[in-house]
Amino acid sequence: MSIPFVDLKAQHAEVADEVRTGLDEVFAATAFVGGPAVSAFEADYAAYVGAAHCVGVANGTDALELALRAVGVRPGGEVIIPANTFIATAEAASRIGAVPVPVDVDPVHLLMDPAAVRAAVGPRTEAIVPVHLFGQVAPVEELGKIAADAGVPLIEDAAQAQGARRNGRSAGTFGLAAGTSFYPGKNLGAAGDGGAVTTSDAQVARSVRVIAAHGSAHKYDHEVIGFNSRLDTVQAVVLAAKLRRLEAWNAARRAAADRYAVLLDGVDAVQLPTTAEGNEDIWHLYVVQVEERDRVLAELSAAGIGVGIHYPTPVHLTAAYADLGLGRGAFPVAEAAADRILSLPMFPHLTAGQQEQVVEQLARSVARTAP
Repeated sequence: MSIPFVDLKAQHAEVADEVRTGLDEVFAATAFVGGPAVSAFEADYAAYVGAAHCVGVANGTDALELALRAVGVRPGGEVIIPANTFIATAEAASRIGAVPVPVDVDPVHLLMDPAAVRAAVGPRTEAIVPVHLFGQVAPVEELGKIAADAGVPLIEDAAQAQGARRNGRSAGTFGLAAGTSFYPGKNLGAAGDGGAVTTSDAQVARSVRVIAAHGSAHKYDHEVIGFNSRLDTVQAVVLAAKLRRLEAWNAARRAAADRYAVLLDGVDAVQLPTTAEGNEDIWHLYVVQVEERDRVLAELSAAGIGVGIHYPTPVHLTAAYADLGLGRGAFPVAEAAADRILSLPMFPHLTAGQQEQVVEQLARSVARTAP
């Protein structure tokens, strides 16, 4: 029996009736751009996170770019990011004309290393962007102090952290602003692309909304050069239905992570992920580390088990960022992890039986690893 990496069909089955009703309302009102569905979702998501404002946008990359623009990041400015992240974190800076500055991560949780950040801060630094990787919050207390000392904003990449908390406070509320993604596979996923910026600063929220609407707060009154980035109304309907289930779905992910830990206990060749103290992990991804990762991945895939790598190439080693001049060896922790990490199936409807199959095959594969 094949096991998917993520089961979106099961999620949709839970919300299908609500989505159908919501879409009927949208089509009856012909409110295809913006409208009540988008406003309602923005208010609900802001309340869920605990932020004063939420601005829905077209996708997660736009969300990060808009957040950076709104806080004043300029062409030529430097934006500090972790080396092991999806390339969108870097792209958000590059699309402004700013320069992404990767730094290494801690070897236990693979989250942005505050010591590396402090060493990277310089006169051209204009923002620090921690990534709440795999579903848990980066060390924002230390990073926030570094940002404050440098006089620059902390902007969260919360694309993998809808519902994650640190010491009771939600991801998306620690920095001056945060960008999140509603890509379908996220914990809160749309039926297509979508994203949002959360902030408790009214001016930042207004700036995001203006820039995302062709630089206009009022039709044909263009204050700045902007672009078009809107949360689609259809996606707002889907997201609203899923938001009502997000806490239960995240709890199911935590239960699945606990089962993996029990099932993998004693499989010494598999390094398990751990949650940092103070974090409430939502397990967007369940990422283990193994030797001969590519062989193990191929064997699991051949056995019908959906697996992935998040992420196989650190930002500084991609062809897109070769001009940074940072070769292999620049960030040894991120580079070593990239050769070992393996993402196992993780979704709210994952069954104990499916997990047992995953672990049985994984245990067989790593047992063949050369000593």
